[in-house]
Amino acid sequence: MEDWNNGWVEIEVGLSAPDIDRLINLLQMIRADPDQHFHATSDCVGTGGIGQITFQIQQPSETDNLNLGGRALGVGELSKL
Repeated sequence: MEDWNNGWVEIEVGLSAPDIDRLINLLQMIRADPDQHFHATSDCVGTGGIGQITFQIQQPSETDNLNLGGRALGVGELSKL
C-alpha cells in the first residue's frame, strides 16, 4: 500500500500463477451467481494495512468509479508507438 499523500492510496497486488487461476475462477463464480461474493484476506502479520478486500457484483444503484487499465508497456515499447 502506498500513500499518495493526497487522500488516495495505491494497492499493489502480486499474484502467483495459481492465484491468478483462482481469482479468475472466483470472478466467474460471482458473475454466474450475483448473490455471491468472496474475499482476499491478509495474514494480518505486521504493523497494519489492508486486512481484507471483498469482491462482489456492483449494484446498478451504486456509484461506478472504477477504471481498469491495460497491459503495462515494456522497456522500449513507447518508442514503437
